[in-house]
Amino acid sequence: MKTYRIALIPGDGIGPEVIAQGVRALEATAALDRGFRFLWESFSWSCSEYLHTGRMMPKDGLKQLRGFDAIYFGAVGAPSVPDHVSVWELILPIRQQFEQYINLRPARKLMGVQGPLVRQDAIDFVVVRENTEGEYANIGGLLHEGLPEELAVQTSVFTKAGITRAARYAFEVAQSRHHRLTVATKSNAMNYAMPFWDRVIRELSSEYPDVTVDLYHVDALATYFVARPHTLDVVLASNLFGDILTDLGAAVVGGLGLAPSANINPTRHFPSMFEPVHGSAPDIAGKGIANPLAAIWSGVLMLEFLGENSAAARLMTAVEQVLAAGKTRTPDLGGSDGTEAMGTAVIQALTSLYDEGDSKTGFYAGGVVS
Repeated sequence: MKTYRIALIPGDGIGPEVIAQGVRALEATAALDRGFRFLWESFSWSCSEYLHTGRMMPKDGLKQLRGFDAIYFGAVGAPSVPDHVSVWELILPIRQQFEQYINLRPARKLMGVQGPLVRQDAIDFVVVRENTEGEYANIGGLLHEGLPEELAVQTSVFTKAGITRAARYAFEVAQSRHHRLTVATKSNAMNYAMPFWDRVIRELSSEYPDVTVDLYHVDALATYFVARPHTLDVVLASNLFGDILTDLGAAVVGGLGLAPSANINPTRHFPSMFEPVHGSAPDIAGKGIANPLAAIWSGVLMLEFLGENSAAARLMTAVEQVLAAGKTRTPDLGGSDGTEAMGTAVIQALTSLYDEGDSKTGFYAGGVVS
């Protein structure tokens, strides 16, 4: 039997609540599948830890994580800790030092979920976001702090190697889907970085003649996310543009409670990290009403990345069935059920699938490719 060592970082706010349901669902999947198992190790790294120790994670935190097969992450952030501290001292070092240069976020309108758009077209696309450089390269500084002439400089960094590896991954995802790639740019205003970004991608496109490539300025592309999301297949974006577009994509299909993500190191030299992207939501933390489906769907992406495609397909089908049935709804979906009730409903649907001997394995949860 295969054994996967998973590092758990539940984090802050609703993170521990939704990750607990994700672990329940993944454990149920493993027990029903009988072909693999999980060994979990939990880490208390969070804003609470920072307030006690002055660090979001220990100095050797990355070394501690190095040997795991994957990282299952909840959320980071608390009102008492500045966001640039909590993010830059925990999640971004993991992404950058572990070369998780792909951030993958599916946006799919699931049956039973009423999004904000009146149109009823099927929406099913994937955003591939360059995840380690670009606008989040952490190069810059402050000058004359506290004085009237104080200034800040933040420099974005685009390398040919960084663009190429992210674009190559996006092309491969497009090949596995509908052979269409839409690229976000802003070459009319960012007159060095974005023309360079465009040129590297155009050059690479000759290696993928079966993929149709369209480049759109990011502001125009944002309108397409709202006006014609059903026309999108795979979207490639830089770090900042991808960060913004993916939240917009989540809103279009029903909200951040249904927004999973994967931070992927395609070389597998380091562990990849899987997380819901709704944040710590301190306003509802501890109330037991957070939607755990984004965390569970992130677990589906983790199963895909680990190669457990059949198990991933069943777990995702269970999520679909619960939403389609409409009997269990957390408040963000218009209901009054709690976090645990939603997790239980998914496990019950999953158990039924295995009892029925369902052999559906073709569901593509988000575009994870090896």
